[in-house]
Amino acid sequence: MQTFRAADGTDLAFSTIGAAGSERPPVLLVPGGPCRGVDYLENLAGAGSDRPIVVLHPRGTPTSGGRSNGWWADADDLIALADHLGLERVDVIGHSAGTRLVLAAAAQSPDRLRRLALVTPAAAWLTDAAWDGDAIGGRRGDPAVIAALESLTGAQPVDQRQWDAARAVEAPAGYAHWTARERAHSTVGGWELEAVEAWFTGVPDDASARILAAPRIPTLVIGGDADILSGVAPVAAYADVLGAELRMIPDCGHYPWVEQPEAFRAELDGWLEG
Repeated sequence: MQTFRAADGTDLAFSTIGAAGSERPPVLLVPGGPCRGVDYLENLAGAGSDRPIVVLHPRGTPTSGGRSNGWWADADDLIALADHLGLERVDVIGHSAGTRLVLAAAAQSPDRLRRLALVTPAAAWLTDAAWDGDAIGGRRGDPAVIAALESLTGAQPVDQRQWDAARAVEAPAGYAHWTARERAHSTVGGWELEAVEAWFTGVPDDASARILAAPRIPTLVIGGDADILSGVAPVAAYADVLGAELRMIPDCGHYPWVEQPEAFRAELDGWLEG
């Protein structure tokens, strides 16, 4: 892990997945959560074997600390990381909530981002498509999924104890299956309620409009057809309004590198090759 200095003087962390010694320019990656510890990304199923992937540790994550200024303002940190690495234009991967920060950077600094790969994005906020996670797939009768849906659509946590309890109950909704592999992965990468609340502050009312009005950047959206958290219809609508190419991975939840590593690696490696 290394550090760089953001525009406001804050020291933030970054790390590298894959070919750290490669002569090819790195790709930048913004994790989700929001503000979840980046170790949940693992090694992205081995992606980046030929091209390094540099992971931003956003404000509010355990490794960077500090307090988020809101995902719209924190987009400046992505550009600061590119500056630190000496990159004039960058390819960027975003996962889940991190895709908001990526789109904010694309809207505010379109000349700095070359291509985007948005993985299981939090999507319903950008379009009129209603979340359909409660209607997805064959696990609707699973008691763990029923409990997860009740938590996701119920009262929001008000303290860290409730937050931790809700995350544990909701974890099965992130996966197409709930085997030992998924159970173990769901416990990796902690995050704090205060950090999450800060992430959603200070966002301009016209953020969505500014994102949609920004110059189009070539974009790939990777979804999972069993992703209860993001849904399916919102992800398709999201890709459509962004003019993006959509690739849905079958039998896959919110973390495709966990459940469908070969299919995910094929999609992402194809994009990395450009």
